[in-house]
Amino acid sequence: MSSQAEPVSVRILDREYTVGVSGDERDGLVAAARLLDARMREVRGSNRMVALDRVAVLAALNLAHEVQQLREERDAQQRELAGTLDTLNRRLDGLLGTSAG
Repeated sequence: MSSQAEPVSVRILDREYTVGVSGDERDGLVAAARLLDARMREVRGSNRMVALDRVAVLAALNLAHEVQQLREERDAQQRELAGTLDTLNRRLDGLLGTSAG
């Protein structure tokens, strides 16, 4: 796994972009480019006359919304896990307190 940047070409809406990434980031970049390409194609639909910048902004907004939803879900799960662990710790403390006495 190389940490030196290497050029990687990706295609998004039939345009090629070259990005410098380290070897261990290459697969992630290619996957992200495929996802972005798919989302931009969804936004554009059959209307090929829509401005590319508008398609890009709407696709980015959709992806950002998904990221925000995932973060909120993760935060809720972490709060639930913390509450469960707190409850278990209190039960364990109670059990250890009663058996030690």
